[in-house]
Amino acid sequence: MAENRSPAPLDAGSRAWTLLAAALALLPLLLQLVPSLAFGIGATALAIAALSWRRPMPALLRLALALAMLAAVLWVMGPRFGRDTGCALLAAMLAIKPAETHTLRDARSLAGFALFAPFAAFLLDQGPLTMTLGLLAALAALLALQRLADAETPIATGAVPLRRRLIATGKLVAVGLPLALAAFWLVPRLATPLWGVPERALARPGLSDHMTPGEWVDLMADDTPALRAQFFGPVPRPQQMYWRGPVLWDFDGRDWTRPRWLRDLPTAPAAAQSLRWDYQIEFEPTDRRQLVALDLPTAAPAGARLSFDYGLYAAQPLSALTRWRLQSSPPRQFEPELRPMLRQQALRLPPDRNPRTLALARQWRREAGADDAAIVARALQWIRTEFGYTLDTPLPGRDGVDEFLFGWKRGFCEHFSSAFVVLMRGAGIPARVVTGYVGGYRNPFGGYWVVRRMDAHAWAEVWLPQRGWVRVDPTAAVAPERIYDTLEDRLGAASGGGFGRELVRIGDFGDWLRRGWNDLVLGFDAGRQRALLRPLGIERLGERGLATLFALFAALALAGMAWLLARGERERDPLLRAWHRLGRRYAKLGLQRAPHEPALDWARRVAAQHPPSGPTLIPLSRRFADARYAATNGEREALLRDLRRHRPLKHPPESTP
Repeated sequence: MAENRSPAPLDAGSRAWTLLAAALALLPLLLQLVPSLAFGIGATALAIAALSWRRPMPALLRLALALAMLAAVLWVMGPRFGRDTGCALLAAMLAIKPAETHTLRDARSLAGFALFAPFAAFLLDQGPLTMTLGLLAALAALLALQRLADAETPIATGAVPLRRRLIATGKLVAVGLPLALAAFWLVPRLATPLWGVPERALARPGLSDHMTPGEWVDLMADDTPALRAQFFGPVPRPQQMYWRGPVLWDFDGRDWTRPRWLRDLPTAPAAAQSLRWDYQIEFEPTDRRQLVALDLPTAAPAGARLSFDYGLYAAQPLSALTRWRLQSSPPRQFEPELRPMLRQQALRLPPDRNPRTLALARQWRREAGADDAAIVARALQWIRTEFGYTLDTPLPGRDGVDEFLFGWKRGFCEHFSSAFVVLMRGAGIPARVVTGYVGGYRNPFGGYWVVRRMDAHAWAEVWLPQRGWVRVDPTAAVAPERIYDTLEDRLGAASGGGFGRELVRIGDFGDWLRRGWNDLVLGFDAGRQRALLRPLGIERLGERGLATLFALFAALALAGMAWLLARGERERDPLLRAWHRLGRRYAKLGLQRAPHEPALDWARRVAAQHPPSGPTLIPLSRRFADARYAATNGEREALLRDLRRHRPLKHPPESTP
């Protein structure tokens, strides 16, 4: 007759361990979500764990919670369903899973399901913090599963100390480590991740082929790194660090764009100065191909190309962390002969926009004659005496340049560069907008330079006879006393005085750790893979060869795992495991127990052949035989402790009165 068994109940200790493992698994994923959504999911998880501690929630309430969490995720993330939204839904479902966790089977399901959360976090971020939290979550899940396995035996779970559980978990990790290392070192590297770039990375400020004055103020409020630079030899001053990106020629009265037909032209002629900078940049992932280089790069590195106007573009989207070795030199002459077609392109303006600016430009041309440099100097002097820098600007209207030059007279780099180029073109001077980054911050821990996304900048280039294109930064012409509001000010006010400085130092140290992680782990590409195999005499090994080598190492690792597991203990009952260990101790003395020999008979035979152990072994074996049929938990715990402590004696124990 089949026996109907109800699910084993979950004791308080096992529940606490399981919930702790689930919380640690959820934490790295929450850190990658939108803060408001992460806070809501975390608070919901804590509330559900507390409310369902004694009894499961009703099914209708659990269904309502699931629908509410689904609606909240879609409300925050938007209607599109991508990887970021999927990860948020996974976090939400994990948060409400404890509502139905009340048996050992439920707890095992929760611990296993929770391990998907760190993996999902790796899809959004592969940094050292995510990896550390993921490893802690995996360790906690293994400990929880051990606790649940022990809870199925008659021995109380508290009989196994935490130290012993940690040792057992460490052995499990050590068994699987060779296979993990073989996979990391030998699996052929892909050009791009299978899962692409997270949507939150796509939404971060990045350089593109268009610019609309006023739109960067929301995007530049991001102090995360855009790139890191390491110099080999001379280092330019921060004022010289203009990281050149896309060059914008076309203006429709509102937007600046880069014309497509320029992409196929060879690079313009440029004569470099004797000063040269040798450096390497580590570029953070984006969904685009635009790179940057110090103004001007002398050549394009492998895997990239230089456009006609010296913008640097990668051959593939920058969907992973990439490194580029570059050399740059300030130009002595930059396209000294401007072809008529390009001159026309660099003078083109919409005829029905910004009439006041065009009228002023024509007036300056009449007053300056053929002296283009005088017009440039006059515009910069006007900015220096009357204009201010601020991030608090209204949205531009139809004649945005007129509004800026004759109305607000305040703005940031997009307003200054756009208005300056329109003013120059109106005066008959070829001009264009250049976008990129400016400056940088030297990290004192690593000695490298960090360029943040908030360092995004736009400046101008004007074409002057015999010199060619000359960089002019109208934003830098603003007098210091008229700089009213900057991103640095806002960040400084938010962090606050001395405590803020300590936070900066902590941030510098964290970025240094992140850079080391990028170098050792994320930067382990096909080139580093080949360098790893070179000491073994393997100079060139294709993907098929790497796959074969990985299969060989994986087979060896699996064989080692099988051998270790085969020689390990298979008995689930800790009482039997302790009894077998005791038998192996006597087997070393030639007193092993025969398979057919009862425990008490074997103990009497040992006592006859090894009298010192008899007085303790015989009572211990009698207690073990009794416990196999009936014993309380307390008696079994005491017996388990005594079995583990017992050792064969060399001398008879002293008698007690």
